[in-house]
Amino acid sequence: MALVHEMEKSGNWLFKRRGWLPVLFLIPAFAFLYYGKRIDYDLSTEIIFIVVGMSGQLIRALTVGRTPKGTSGRNIKGQVARQINTTGIYSLLRHPLYLGNFLMWLGPVLFLRSLWFTLFFCLLYFLYYERIMFAEEQFLRKKFGDQYDIWSGKVRAILPSFRNYQKADLPFSLRNVLKREYHGLANMFIIFSLLDLARNYINDLNIMLNPLWMWSIIPVMIFWAVIRILVKRTKTLSVKGR
Repeated sequence: MALVHEMEKSGNWLFKRRGWLPVLFLIPAFAFLYYGKRIDYDLSTEIIFIVVGMSGQLIRALTVGRTPKGTSGRNIKGQVARQINTTGIYSLLRHPLYLGNFLMWLGPVLFLRSLWFTLFFCLLYFLYYERIMFAEEQFLRKKFGDQYDIWSGKVRAILPSFRNYQKADLPFSLRNVLKREYHGLANMFIIFSLLDLARNYINDLNIMLNPLWMWSIIPVMIFWAVIRILVKRTKTLSVKGR
């Protein structure tokens, strides 16, 4: 099999499993907490970790809040694209959702206070998502041809550039963001809380959350439950064409 086809095949395989495969990061993270040096609770430092993670959530929100239905989704069955998004944040970089994902994961990674573990994560993340991005771009090139090539030739993959910024075609929809992003927000704080629980148990044999994480996870899970009910039982967050 030619290398280009092998990369596309593996990228599609990873794409379909991108919702849960990154969670395997918790295995080496817990091992690091157990075998590494003691990590003590520090409020100001751990607020910074939340800010890093929330910056990724903000990027995702700015992306999905202005994109139409059939694009920029969380589908896991295969590649889908009714059109190419080229305006708004997509005029700054081609893969804003994956930049957002990176920052949302970087917050919990920084929790471990290890430069080497952070570098290991960055390398692994790049190798993992490089295949997914390659497969996505192959799909888009086949479907949209020159239209995609012209746009991708002007816009970087991950590092944003404001040189060619174009205003988004669609207005921002908070309802669309809530409908599509509530899972990701909850998952990030669940991961933070699991790391805090593991840290406290390993350090002092205490099964407890430190104040920051306890007063973060409670409102986040209430928020998740409310949005879940609205999504599953009402049409409150439905937006035509989104």
